[in-house]
Amino acid sequence: MSTPEFVLALREKIGQELLWMPGVTAFVLDPARTRLLAVRRRDNGAWTPVTGIIDPGEQPASAAAREVLEEAGVTCRVLRLVEVRALPPTTHANGDRAQYLDLCFLAEHTGGDPYPADEENTEARWFPLDRPPPLNERFGEQLELVLADRPEARFHR
Repeated sequence: MSTPEFVLALREKIGQELLWMPGVTAFVLDPARTRLLAVRRRDNGAWTPVTGIIDPGEQPASAAAREVLEEAGVTCRVLRLVEVRALPPTTHANGDRAQYLDLCFLAEHTGGDPYPADEENTEARWFPLDRPPPLNERFGEQLELVLADRPEARFHR
């Protein structure tokens, strides 16, 4: 599902005004930690880790695992929080304005073969960690944090 029902209901009330949204990013590695799961976004063709919006009342780690299943058709176990950062405001193609609080997680693949399981992505596949897909600056920084394997989360400043 690209836009959750609760967001559509809010948009009926506030129109395209700026909406603060909690979101997740999931960097899923295979158990040997040699491959990274990535999806190719339908809207802009970019390769990214799995991302999504946290539903009201949903635990963030559960949201990350749910998004991985919904978008890439695989199951995972969320291992730890990697980073917390507020993203800059964005305007979506339809004119809706949003700003996201991103909770980035490291997860381990537990089952299934990746495929584009919903309409948000055109591809889902594994990439060798030494040859990841091209990632934007934010995701590149987050991948570096994942690979550093530090136990504490980074709070972006």
